[in-house]
Amino acid sequence: MKTCLITGCSSGIGLCAAITLHQRGYKVVATVRNDSDKTSLEQHGIYTIIMDLANENSVSSGFQQALIYLNNQLDGLFNNAAFGQPGAVEDLSRTALKEQFETNVFGTQQLTNLAITHMRRQGYGRIIYNSSVLGLVALAYRGAYNASKFAIEGLADTLRIELHGTNIDVSLIEPGPITSRFRDNAYAKYLQHIDKTNSAHQETYQAMEARLKKKGPAAPFTLPADAVVKKCIHALEAKKPKRRYYVTFPTYLFAYSKRLLPAAVLDWLCRKVSDS
Repeated sequence: MKTCLITGCSSGIGLCAAITLHQRGYKVVATVRNDSDKTSLEQHGIYTIIMDLANENSVSSGFQQALIYLNNQLDGLFNNAAFGQPGAVEDLSRTALKEQFETNVFGTQQLTNLAITHMRRQGYGRIIYNSSVLGLVALAYRGAYNASKFAIEGLADTLRIELHGTNIDVSLIEPGPITSRFRDNAYAKYLQHIDKTNSAHQETYQAMEARLKKKGPAAPFTLPADAVVKKCIHALEAKKPKRRYYVTFPTYLFAYSKRLLPAAVLDWLCRKVSDS
């Protein structure tokens, strides 16, 4: 039986991954941040633990709890948990940026390093980061999230080089718009940290609020969560997993545009998409 630890399983991609891998015969450990989500997952027969990536002790204790359940066998780690902090870069406080990086980068990498230590001892493993198209290009008013995903891309690429020859493979999944509660969580962070009344971007924020509160898909080419999970399964099971997995048309568009277009033209394209 294969085993996998998945973070951020309360909804969206993480929930879909936990259920799908469980049904596929994996021994899964899912992580969430609150008890209500824990109860929901356990109803599917999935072992679930409380882990807050922003808390160093929570990550350490959660990882040890996972290993106990998995009988010290960890075949795969799917780093899925993350949130987006909206807002113009000039309106982001130090606190807002710190919170964004504590979860999306610092906690994620702490957990990954714990997994690497264990995988080295067992002689194999798969590490999968759920990054984003915004780890490839930057869009306006998403600066904190852009930066966190650019950081994840850099860490993953470096790890892949450093782990060459260890039988530990590192993959990045780079989705565009996916059906999830991402916008709901982002809107809450926007209200918490952005003071629009004293911002030079006040008019833009009004349109951004409407997009964040919109029900249903807010962007073209939105795909369901299982589009990401299919890539995750390949990264876990393929003899030679890919370094990068693109998901959704926007990711393919921006990945190739970044290679082929002059910087000024790419900036124009990113401005147009940011405004949509």
